[in-house]
Amino acid sequence: MSERFPAPVDLDLRLVQCFTVVAEHQHFGRAAEVLHTTQPSLSRQIRRLEQQVGVRLLDRTTHGTRLSEAGEVFLPQAQGLLRTAVEAMARTRAAARPSSITIGYSKGLVITAAVRALRDRNPDAEVHTRLLAWNDSRGALLEHRVDAVVTRLPFPTDRLRVTVLYDEPRVLVVSRDHRLAGKESVTLGDIADEPIPHVRQSDPLLNAYWRLDPRPDGRPAPDGPLAETLEDKHELIAAGQAVAIGPPLDHATGLHPSLTTVPLHGVEPSQVVLATRTGDRSRLVTAFRGLAEALLTGPHRTGPIHTT
Repeated sequence: MSERFPAPVDLDLRLVQCFTVVAEHQHFGRAAEVLHTTQPSLSRQIRRLEQQVGVRLLDRTTHGTRLSEAGEVFLPQAQGLLRTAVEAMARTRAAARPSSITIGYSKGLVITAAVRALRDRNPDAEVHTRLLAWNDSRGALLEHRVDAVVTRLPFPTDRLRVTVLYDEPRVLVVSRDHRLAGKESVTLGDIADEPIPHVRQSDPLLNAYWRLDPRPDGRPAPDGPLAETLEDKHELIAAGQAVAIGPPLDHATGLHPSLTTVPLHGVEPSQVVLATRTGDRSRLVTAFRGLAEALLTGPHRTGPIHTT
C-alpha cells in the first residue's frame, strides 16, 4: 500500500537561504556581510544544512567557494523552495486581507491620479504605494511585495501580465560641464566614442538596452567603467568619466545635482508599463488596472503586449 503522505523532511529554510547566498557570491566572507552574520556562524549553518541534506554542497578553494556536483543540482531546487515559501506566505496573508493592495512604481513615474481614484472608489480598502529600485519591478511582483507596478521596460515578462501605458523618450545624461551639456539635442553619432558604464548588478537585458549595445549599425557600445549601483554610475558621470542613456529624470525625481540631460534623437523611446501577476483576480488589482489604463496613459498608447 502506498503512503498517503510523504515522509517528514527536516529542512530548515533559513539554512537553505544561507546556501543560496553563498552560492551567489561564491565567497563566505561576502555572503556573511549580506546576511549580517559572521563567517564562522555562516560556516556552521552550511554544515548543518549539509547534514540535513546528507551530502557536501560547497567546496572551499584558494580563490573562494564553489558548488560541488551535488550543490549544482541542489541550487535550483533550493531557489524554488524559497520562492514557493514566499508565495505561500504572501497568498495566505492576502487571503486574510482581501481589501489591501500595494502599488509599486519606479523613480520619475507619477501614479497619483490612479492611486487617488482607487482610494476614492474603495474607501474601506488599504491602498499602499512603494517606490522600487530601478531593477526590482519583476522581483517585487513575484515575491508579492507589491501587487501592481508602474515601471519601464525591458524586463522578463513571463508569469506577468504587462500593458504598455505610454512611450517615454530616452535622453543623454552628462555632467554639467560636458561638451554636450546645454545642446538642444544630440544623436548617437555625437556620442560614438563616449564610454558608457556597466552596472554590475544589472540584468544583461537592462544593461544592453540602456547602453544601446549593440548600436543600430551593429557596432558595440564603447566600454565604460564598472559601477556597483546606479548611484555609483551617476558619480562616474558627474566626474566626467562617462555618459549614459536614461529616462528623462530631473533633480526633483532623483537626478544627481551635478548632472543634466539632453534630448537624444534617432533612438526608440522606452515604454512605461503596468505589470501585475498573471492570473491575479484581486478586485483591487483589477480596479487599479482599469484606472491606470484610463488615467496614466500618454500620447502614444498601445495595448497589452504580454499575457500568460
